[in-house]
Amino acid sequence: MSPSTSSPFPPGRRPQATQCADAVLMLRPSAFGWNAQTAVTNRFQVPPPPCNLQSRAIVEFDRLADALAVAGVEVHALADRAEPPCPDALFPNNWVSLHADGTAVLYPMLAPNRRLERRPELLAELAQRGGFRIERLLDLTHHELGGRFLEGTGSVVFDHVSREAYACLSPRSDAAVLHELCEEIDYEPVVFNATGPAGAPVYHTNVMLAIGARFVVVCADAVDAAQRQALLERLGAGGRHVETIDAAQMASFAGNLLELRSRAGGSVLAVSGRGFESLAPAARERLAACVETVVAMPVSTIESTGGGSVRCMLAEVFLPRATGLPASGAV
Repeated sequence: MSPSTSSPFPPGRRPQATQCADAVLMLRPSAFGWNAQTAVTNRFQVPPPPCNLQSRAIVEFDRLADALAVAGVEVHALADRAEPPCPDALFPNNWVSLHADGTAVLYPMLAPNRRLERRPELLAELAQRGGFRIERLLDLTHHELGGRFLEGTGSVVFDHVSREAYACLSPRSDAAVLHELCEEIDYEPVVFNATGPAGAPVYHTNVMLAIGARFVVVCADAVDAAQRQALLERLGAGGRHVETIDAAQMASFAGNLLELRSRAGGSVLAVSGRGFESLAPAARERLAACVETVVAMPVSTIESTGGGSVRCMLAEVFLPRATGLPASGAV
């Protein structure tokens, strides 16, 4: 499918494409815990032992936010509300994406209790604190009425330079919704199938695929054999180094990473300690050579109970700045 020519943002008016954001939205949880509604489709979740999950998650959250800020990333850590309880609120990338043309996209989500996380007032707070402009709201949540879902940048991994949107199909990632998104924001959809070790669809694309400025990380073995070679060729077509990981490394969240930029322009790789350590030393060296700083933080409570890792905790902010308004309120 070719990019839509009916986009409200014609090529001559698009901002210059950049793959990596220099600001992120994070949501400090108030009710982190086991979510039975998501466990059916998320094989990465592990039932937790009795412990204070909330306090442990807060420690992991704050350490990651602080480490990214020290690396020069602009971190906007906003607070989740106490009621209604949202056990997965610290994964805001599943309900919103924030684009360089000023578009904010709201996404349809499978679990009813995760839909409670969508809070437009948080976007207003982010815009005010960071001096951002939101010029268009694209609301795809009506697809929930038809049982069709697309869970943000969990379901979709964007190549912003090539204007491609990659998604592996699953109960949480519907091809029709992806195509509508791509028509609205003028990207080309790239759909494929991927399965985990148990034969179930990989629930989110971003646990098996990450695209940075100079590298790609992908669990190639998980991709349907008939689609694998074409996908690898497409991912590497722009000259990026393609680092393949295996199923065990995917299960350790080695693919759930994100490249960001510092405000000074340096490249920052955000990844969990567990995921980074699961890679062979040579693979760690290759990825580290593609960036200036590696932030590898342990988030084991969040990973095991929530079934998501560092990348899931970060909603990139590509939004344009309001003229003359400096960023404020960042961590």
